[in-house]
Amino acid sequence: MKPVTRDQILDYVTYEEQREVSRSRILEEKRLRRVHVAGVFTFLFENPDTVRYQIQEMIRTERIVKEADIRHEIDTYNELLGGDGELGCTLLIEIDDPEERKDKLGRWLALPRHVFLRMEDGSRVRASFDERQIGDTRLSSVQYFKFDVRGGVPVAIGVDLPGLVAETLLEPPTREALYRDLAS
Repeated sequence: MKPVTRDQILDYVTYEEQREVSRSRILEEKRLRRVHVAGVFTFLFENPDTVRYQIQEMIRTERIVKEADIRHEIDTYNELLGGDGELGCTLLIEIDDPEERKDKLGRWLALPRHVFLRMEDGSRVRASFDERQIGDTRLSSVQYFKFDVRGGVPVAIGVDLPGLVAETLLEPPTREALYRDLAS
């Protein structure tokens, strides 16, 4: 996928003026790419539009105007995108109860090694991830993955952590959106 470039980013005032128009379109893009697994995991497949939206929202919220800071946001968020033939994905671990969340994030340190996409032929593609996302005693509740699907579109996403095995089939509109992302 093509990374977001500086010329695609608006200053926060101009973005604010156009935000409502683009926001509804981006929320639909995100809806198509959002997949829930096991009631606590929300996976969001990223593409240049979702990443550009995140950059614009960060610039707007933080009122970022310095060029170096804008470029830093672009570089940081572009890391969420998959490379050639890859899918980039953000995982949100959503557990409302603080004590339960603390307990599970401590017990699920191995989770990133147990996330997979299932392909049409039944094979599994494991996630690659940055080891810095895993602390000594607990996992971050936000994780970033890349899946080298070699341009193929997965049929399901799941986890096979001992004691927590779950998989969700990808709906046809999600698969179509991922096909478009991989083709871009």
